[in-house]
Amino acid sequence: MGELCEIAGGRLNLRVHRGQYDAWLSERRIVAMLAGTQGGKTTFGPHWLLREIRRHGPGDYLVVTPTFPLLELKLLPAFRAVFESMFQLGAYAGAPSRRFTFNAAGAARAFGERFAGNEPTRVLFGTAAEPESLESMTARAVWLDEAGQRQFPLAAWEAVRRRVALHAGRILITTSVYSGGWLKAKVFDRWQGGDTEIDVINFASTANPQYPAAEFERAQRDLPPWKFKMQYLGRFERPAGQIYDCFERAIHTAPRFAVPAAWPRHLGIDFGQQNTAATWWAEEPGTRRLYAYRAYHAGGVSVPAHVRALLHGERGLPARCTGGAAAEDDWRREFAAAGLPVREPRIRDVEVGIDRVYGALQRGELVVFDDLSALIEEFQSYSRALDAAGQPTATIEAKHAYHLLDSVRYIIGELRGAPVKARPAGLRDWYAPGGRAGRRIG
Repeated sequence: MGELCEIAGGRLNLRVHRGQYDAWLSERRIVAMLAGTQGGKTTFGPHWLLREIRRHGPGDYLVVTPTFPLLELKLLPAFRAVFESMFQLGAYAGAPSRRFTFNAAGAARAFGERFAGNEPTRVLFGTAAEPESLESMTARAVWLDEAGQRQFPLAAWEAVRRRVALHAGRILITTSVYSGGWLKAKVFDRWQGGDTEIDVINFASTANPQYPAAEFERAQRDLPPWKFKMQYLGRFERPAGQIYDCFERAIHTAPRFAVPAAWPRHLGIDFGQQNTAATWWAEEPGTRRLYAYRAYHAGGVSVPAHVRALLHGERGLPARCTGGAAAEDDWRREFAAAGLPVREPRIRDVEVGIDRVYGALQRGELVVFDDLSALIEEFQSYSRALDAAGQPTATIEAKHAYHLLDSVRYIIGELRGAPVKARPAGLRDWYAPGGRAGRRIG
């Protein structure tokens, strides 16, 4: 699409491939195009969004990318080619507003006389890197581009869902596959489980007839299999470098239940002026199993406010509360003064703490309530940076973004000993063979 279209005899003819055609025909509320690189995702988005605008009339519509540089590089040229150059519907204004506004002629061309009144029609552009920037708008439909990237957090997805709730607006996701995270848990897994609100359309780079077959074959020959499948087939695979690669939703999550009052409670805390995070764990007597039943993440409030929030609804102080780095004694003193004593972790080395958590996962001792989406997403996306050859390095990628997992490391490192190195029998692969896959084209 985009470069694959022509106007003849006053009509627009779109020469689409099968994957784009399936997405075009889908009438489900959420349509996710998970495709290989250069498969024709971003060029499809403007046409889909314009159809939604013509269907639903004047009002605000939303386009979200992980970052503004990505918007400027790829999405915006494709959008303007359709809305400005091809149909001449209005004009785009750049920073700081970043919005496209229909002019009178464009509105008449899009709507005819079907929609009366003076309500303006705008397409607003937002970034997932700042989810709070999405909170002040109401949209009739949304297009999310490259939503599978790490810079597109769960908070942004949840903000988008709220923005379209009033109008029950539709959402288009166009993305390559980069990791698991919320895209797999909230979209792919739910579709695979039979959620009729969601449609997943999956196709390879070669579904685009303009994509060079030789380049596809080179990638298949030279890249690690997991990387080729994700980048060129648009399929979820466990990437190299995933730190908690033993985390399995089927094993390490469970539906919420009422935690018995007699179970000991433990609390891990990661301090920060803007990112104080904590996880509460309940220990099942006689099993050594710990259930994460609360996750907390807040910033910009006082220490007493943090303490009040953390203890709200609890039956007193935790049996054990551990948190902070060795140099964060001031934070521990402030929390103690506010009524919540916090121990300095005995395990100071980050890698040792990670090993403790990994071992507890291997032994099946950690279970997360399945409604703690942010914590689950961190477990699934916590990874090592890769080198030029695609091999994991010692560096933790975007370590500063994993505040909940830091709180887990503090408290589990305190409660559990050294890990079991061997992978126990019974832990299956993350993506079991024979499961329902997306519609694969090419």
